Order: sequence, then structure tokens, then C-alpha cells
Amino acid sequence: MMVILAVIQLMLESGQAITYGQVVASLAPCVPYLTGGGNPAPACWNGVKAIEGMASNTVDKRAACNCIKQAAIRYSSLKDDAAQALLTKCGVPMDIPVSWSTNCDL
Repeated sequence: MMVILAVIQLMLESGQAITYGQVVASLAPCVPYLTGGGNPAPACWNGVKAIEGMASNTVDKRAACNCIKQAAIRYSSLKDDAAQALLTKCGVPMDIPVSWSTNCDL
């Protein structure tokens, strides 16, 4: 997991915009929580924090939101209540919701 975070950090330092692959890789450890409930794993917390770090402006936040939305659509068993609680459970004050029904243009 640390390798993934290091690669993400390198990409950000290079001035690249946030990508779907970065968001999916960051949220991959959250899938068991998002589909089964319980509590998110520490690797999930790290992934959410990585996205928060990547999405530092409105354009990046909108891109991250759209990536999260696209990824969420792939999981029919996604529990919306778990998704909505993810940021709080990870202690991340991010204004990018995790849901397939989010309007990312707002």
C-alpha cells in the first residue's frame, strides 16, 4: 500500500491531474467495507486520505467525484449508507461524496 501511495505522490508532484486509475487504486481497500459494512480497514483510510490530498482544487474535486461515481456504479452491492459514512469513519473532512447517485457538477 505504501508503494501505491508513493507512486500517487510522485504523480501529483509531477503536476498531473487526478485520474480514474488513481482513484480506483486508492479506494480498492474500501470495497469490503462499502459492500459488506462494518468498519473500513486502515488501508482504506489511507486511500481516502490520498484522494483528499489529490483533490486540492475544484477541478480535481469534480474529477475525483466523477471517478468515484464511475467506480461506484461497477459495484451493484455497494451499500449507500456505508458509502455515505466512509469519510466520517476515516476521519477525512472531504466534500467529495462516495455514491453512484452524486451530482458532481454542483
